[in-house]
Amino acid sequence: MAHIVTLNTPSREEWLHQLADVITDPDELLQLLGLDSHPELRGGANARRLFALRVPRAFAARMQKGDPQDPLLLQVITQSQEFIDAPGYSTDPLDEQSSVVPGLLHKYHNRALLLVKGGCAVNCRYCFRRHFPYSDNQGNKRNWQQALEYIRQQPQLDEIIFSGGDPLMAKDSELAWLITELEQIPHVKRLRIHTRLPVVIPARITAALCQRLAETRLQTLLVTHINHAREIDDELLEAMRQLKRAGVTLLNQSVLLRGINDSAATLAELSNALFDAGILPYYLHVLDKVQGAAHFYVSDEQARNIMRELLSQVSGYMVPKLAREIGGEPSKTPLDLQLRQQ
Repeated sequence: MAHIVTLNTPSREEWLHQLADVITDPDELLQLLGLDSHPELRGGANARRLFALRVPRAFAARMQKGDPQDPLLLQVITQSQEFIDAPGYSTDPLDEQSSVVPGLLHKYHNRALLLVKGGCAVNCRYCFRRHFPYSDNQGNKRNWQQALEYIRQQPQLDEIIFSGGDPLMAKDSELAWLITELEQIPHVKRLRIHTRLPVVIPARITAALCQRLAETRLQTLLVTHINHAREIDDELLEAMRQLKRAGVTLLNQSVLLRGINDSAATLAELSNALFDAGILPYYLHVLDKVQGAAHFYVSDEQARNIMRELLSQVSGYMVPKLAREIGGEPSKTPLDLQLRQQ
């Protein structure tokens, strides 16, 4: 059990204020960045009907004004290519839309995903769950209790993954209740939290959350979702330090995205920035083929070439595993292993 002293932590309410103060109009975001006269970016505004635009101002502040190729902007701005009905892409690329109980996905032998909340602080345009039926898997105590009962009856489950949406959309009191319930299940040893919220709103890492994570008997890991080094700023660094003091293991997963991070140099910069922040690069995912995101696709051959070059630029412990997820498979599939099997 870790003991922490928190300094300069945000107030308990600050992240909620930032969460409410988000940009939902593509024109407003482009105007803020001085890109409102850019025809290609403005032409995709209607794509918010397919998937709402949602960008916290704390994240928009890290975007480079006047740059239509800003890698943070391109992850969140609506684009006309989202209307393309691409062959081989689907609304459920990982075969997830039939949960064992509402809000619980038992995808792997020893671990299950609890979809704590359906919403996110930011809507990334490549999201593999952009079509997920969250209305049928609502994050509330009634569904959580059903999920917990299922977990109690599955002794092989030693790790529970808080997912979503984004699980840190839940309030500290809700997370504390869930952690307390999991602590009372003897066969659960580890808690993993997959979240992008601290990246886009670092104030989400509150003193109360850190203290609860420091006190739990569960081995706790937090997996951030950072795709580019420019997403890491001083506020995020401080939030990660708070989690480290709480004894939380920090990992990162990224998605390989065309025009955003599809070069060895960009990924090397990201790996170095992550390691400086105390975060270990964990997975680099090839794109899940979700309908509306085909314009982000990087081919397997290009991905392998990028990774070969990355291996020559950074230390081995800074190289994430290149993998894809295939619906129904018992684990992530390393890309090179899958290619040998074809």
